[in-house]
Amino acid sequence: MERFICVLIGYICGLFQTGYIYGRLHHIDIRQHGSGNAGTTNALRTLGWKAGVITFLGDCLKCIAAVLTAYLMYGKTHAGMFELLAMYAGVGAVLGHNFPFYLHFRGGKGIAATAGILWAVNPKAAAIACLTFIIVVAVTRYVSLGSIILVVIFAVAMVAQGELGETTLTRVEQYELYGLSVFLMLLAVYKHRENIKRLLNGTENKLSFKKK
Repeated sequence: MERFICVLIGYICGLFQTGYIYGRLHHIDIRQHGSGNAGTTNALRTLGWKAGVITFLGDCLKCIAAVLTAYLMYGKTHAGMFELLAMYAGVGAVLGHNFPFYLHFRGGKGIAATAGILWAVNPKAAAIACLTFIIVVAVTRYVSLGSIILVVIFAVAMVAQGELGETTLTRVEQYELYGLSVFLMLLAVYKHRENIKRLLNGTENKLSFKKK
């Protein structure tokens, strides 16, 4: 039951579509422009750098908010397995971000939200993943490539943390955590499937944005 409640908490938090809301405040449905996505990259390209930064921070923070809410509910009573419950809350936030029911399940791709999970449960790995993302995007100007690498680092970091014994989870709970991490990675890869095709074909759009 705790797992389901944490997913529900996360989903509700994930429904706060920062890019969509920011666009509406500027009389634009961001999903009708650019890539049609409600995430950071499309906000950056469509509305400018300020919108991109706000969207990224909002989408990242809503996932952290989901984890904090779960902590307030279960941090003391389920301390030994809270890392797993935090992951369930994070998964819910990504699902809410990617598939918001009130936007006909058309949201973002979950990269900023996934980064939020990593910051909440493994700050060291988050710093490495985000730094790698920045370097990859700066060098290649392919946000999609940086995003895919980020989620791979996310999954590897969560497994490494468990295998190094840096967790209070039981072995079964660790495997459960690994499964959720891999699920988020595969979900992000699936959401980037068209980008991957374009990367392989050499036709992927490079980073550009309006100067607003």
